[in-house]
Amino acid sequence: MNKLTMLALTGLLTFCASAALAQNRPQTTPIAGVVASVTDAEVDVMKADGTVAAIKLSDKTRYTYVSSLKIEDIQPNSYVGVGAMTGTDGTNTAMEVTVFPETARGIGEGFGPWNQGANSTMTNGTVAQVVSTNGHTLTVTYKGGQQEIVVPDGTPVTTFALTDKSALAAGAQILVRATKADDGSFNAVFISIGKDGYVPKG
Repeated sequence: MNKLTMLALTGLLTFCASAALAQNRPQTTPIAGVVASVTDAEVDVMKADGTVAAIKLSDKTRYTYVSSLKIEDIQPNSYVGVGAMTGTDGTNTAMEVTVFPETARGIGEGFGPWNQGANSTMTNGTVAQVVSTNGHTLTVTYKGGQQEIVVPDGTPVTTFALTDKSALAAGAQILVRATKADDGSFNAVFISIGKDGYVPKG
């Protein structure tokens, strides 16, 4: 992996909800909707309530395509990020699963708290085993340990690929994570662009 790709992936994993631990994530505002228009310096996003948010772009803005997978696409040796909730009985139940591209293997590896409230966890690691009984159970290993995580039917499973600003086009479904300036304007840090009909969610 070259240095530029590593830097891009490091920036990506900082903002991808399924790939970063909460304590490593800068304070951003999620803005979801459809691209109304785009220029070299700005993307205008039509939100669900019909209002349009003008968001500034820069050479530091990062872009990814995000698409949906099936649970069956998760195989032993897949490198994954699993956001889960721990129940009172200690069972980890997945809320979402991201299958990383091979170029991102090893980045963010480990187990720790997630940003979805009390008892939420994030596990980034390699799938050692997939058991298909009453849904699916993943055994995910990482340096120093492993977790068994139940993945109920219907749990969102996604993957991503790095892209660039050319992927922004009118009509595209996107999720922008932006910082808010003192004057109320928004600056895009990271943009997820839905692919093959997938709608990115914050």
